[in-house]
Amino acid sequence: MAQLDVQPKKHSSAWLLIIFLILAAGAAVLLYKGCNKSSPLKVDAADTIKQDTAKLDSNTIVTTQPDWSKIDFNIPASNYEEVTDTAVIVKGNDHYTIYSLGENILFKKGDSKIMPASETALQQVVTSLIKRYKDANIGVYGHTDSIGNTIANKNLGAARAEAVKDWLTKQGRLPVDQISIHSMGEQQPVATNATEKGRALNRSVEIVAFPDKAAQ
Repeated sequence: MAQLDVQPKKHSSAWLLIIFLILAAGAAVLLYKGCNKSSPLKVDAADTIKQDTAKLDSNTIVTTQPDWSKIDFNIPASNYEEVTDTAVIVKGNDHYTIYSLGENILFKKGDSKIMPASETALQQVVTSLIKRYKDANIGVYGHTDSIGNTIANKNLGAARAEAVKDWLTKQGRLPVDQISIHSMGEQQPVATNATEKGRALNRSVEIVAFPDKAAQ
């Protein structure tokens, strides 16, 4: 039998070398790109706040709301010449002025609809506010006596404050964004709830004018 002389293929090692070189070149390219990537920029939150603050327009006016929870409704009485209706009681101090109107002037008992007869008194309050506190923050507070349910009294106080605010903005034409409402319900009475006279004094709406200079 004749013997076959099989010689190893010389091309195999050459192809392996080529493949190896291609792979090595690819790895080198990837490594080069990775080294040249710029690291992400770290921004300090404090720096961001500083930059944003620096962008504020110098003409921007920042207003501060008063602390409506710290109103003292027992401050001394004041006398404003433009308020001649005895149904309106004016009280004031160095920080704010209170225009107080009793329930018997504004509403029927237990109701939150403003009676037409009260509009003269309300108009005098508006005139005084425009004259003395044109740019003031105004809070309208609804008060009740302690008779009945506490939650119901709170709701009645809110409804009455809302009714007065509605009148001030529609009939009185005061800016709506200048006025806020607050229901005290039976809290912070100005008189005793043990007598009918005291309870009548506690059923009221009080309009508080808080000038900008006092709010800041």
